[in-house]
Amino acid sequence: MASAGLGKELECSVCLSLYTDPVTLRCGHNFCRDCIDQVLTTQDGSRVYSCPECREEFRERPTLQRNITLRNVVENFLSTHPPQEETKIFCTYCVDSPVPAVKSCLQCEASLCDKHLRVHSKGPEHVLTDPSTSLENRKCPVHKKILEYYCTEDAACICVSCSLAGEHRGHQVEMLDEVSEKKKNQLRNGLQKIATKRNKTEERVQSLEESSRKAQEKASRKAERVIVLFIDIRRRLEDLEKKILSDISRQKDKMSLSLSDAIHKLEIQKDELSRKMKDIEELCNMTDPLTVLQEPDTGDLCDPEEGGGDEDTGGHDGGDEVTGGHDGGDQGLKLFTCLSNALKSDLNVIFFGQGPADILLDVENTDKNIFISDGCITASYGQNFQYTGMMHYNNMFRIQETKSWRSQSPQVMSRTGFSSGRHYWDVDLSRSGTCRVGMCYPSIGIGKGGQAFTGDNKSWYFSKTNGNWGSQYSVGHGSQDIVKSLQISGNIFRISLDYEAGELSFYELCDPIRHLHTFTTTFTEPLHAALWLNEGCIKISTKK
Repeated sequence: MASAGLGKELECSVCLSLYTDPVTLRCGHNFCRDCIDQVLTTQDGSRVYSCPECREEFRERPTLQRNITLRNVVENFLSTHPPQEETKIFCTYCVDSPVPAVKSCLQCEASLCDKHLRVHSKGPEHVLTDPSTSLENRKCPVHKKILEYYCTEDAACICVSCSLAGEHRGHQVEMLDEVSEKKKNQLRNGLQKIATKRNKTEERVQSLEESSRKAQEKASRKAERVIVLFIDIRRRLEDLEKKILSDISRQKDKMSLSLSDAIHKLEIQKDELSRKMKDIEELCNMTDPLTVLQEPDTGDLCDPEEGGGDEDTGGHDGGDEVTGGHDGGDQGLKLFTCLSNALKSDLNVIFFGQGPADILLDVENTDKNIFISDGCITASYGQNFQYTGMMHYNNMFRIQETKSWRSQSPQVMSRTGFSSGRHYWDVDLSRSGTCRVGMCYPSIGIGKGGQAFTGDNKSWYFSKTNGNWGSQYSVGHGSQDIVKSLQISGNIFRISLDYEAGELSFYELCDPIRHLHTFTTTFTEPLHAALWLNEGCIKISTKK
């Protein structure tokens, strides 16, 4: 009853059979891989995915996680409860009705049910086996005796007569049971090796599936951030459009009012000029000279400047002011510049983190040949400078040389490290010679005799090497270059850290930004910025 209940628990709710390659959804329910794949495929059209068991819905097609434990339980159940197949072998002596046989006698070449087995001869020559229809195959074709031995020289099953007087006489022979047990042991050993290899393969598959799941989740997070960014960009563009159109409309209304007032004044002036023209024409048409000469104020009629002339009409062409060609255009350009800068900042946040990290170099654990300056963001190399005590000279810091802190290499590490989150920092190598920049674990012990960028596998770096044929560039881990002969055109580089994702990336800050290499691992300590140089200087960029 208990085994029947367990078998019921091991049935897939879709096909109602024992699980085959069981997988698990995020809700915790298990299904055969093929069964749930078919169900999810039918749901592709609606883009709404749900668990057939609890009906929990998923926004995206759920990732199927292999359930190795459940698969092993099913396999163990099957090994102890093999499927019962209906026997086709019946008792030889039950002639009235077919009764399933439970044993077969090789001597009698007959199959027996429980009833006839109880009364069958118990003699040693009557060898009983599981029910079989091929009893003749269990006897020697030459001597018609039961096969009891195995000839190791000829790899053949033989009877006692074959070993004593037949063609196998004098050969090394063993009992069938013994040889069978040896072969089973060999098969068990092979099975164990295969099982071990399969388990390792399963672990690799599970690891790759986990990597795939993490990659999908990371891509989804980036996609969501990009969607939010472009929603914000569209909102800003709409706000910019409304503001510029509002400025244009305001300028238009202002100019329209000004022009309307000017037109009204000019209309009055035009009417006055028309009246004067009429009076002058009447005087010109008079024939009586005395009347023409006695007409008063004829001097005012001939003065074209009276009434304001053109002084009120100048400068009202309405061109740039109405269209926003000057004020509106300048304002739109300023707004667009602000939007562009904000967009660059948002892209940095999406792909690199919340702005550049605050990196300050550790003055107290610096090699005696290294100067720290510019507020602890510049490291310069200079040989055999001797100072005593803590000194400040031209914004350069030095520490007295003692065995407790002296480094064995011209290197320096940042004061603080990062044990979580996403961060990036930029370095300017335009004035450096041969150098390495990157990140390392504090357990390296810079300042305590330890060296970064060596074979301890606790550091990751970008390397610049000056030579007779120019500079060579590479990225590496520990002391080993991983990617060599990089083609570099600029001098500013970015180191980007995603601690939880276990990713440390190097970029060349050109236009566009160029990805050089990404290391993927599991970080076990906080990561500090690290610099190594033997000529020139390296500056940490604080530009956002």
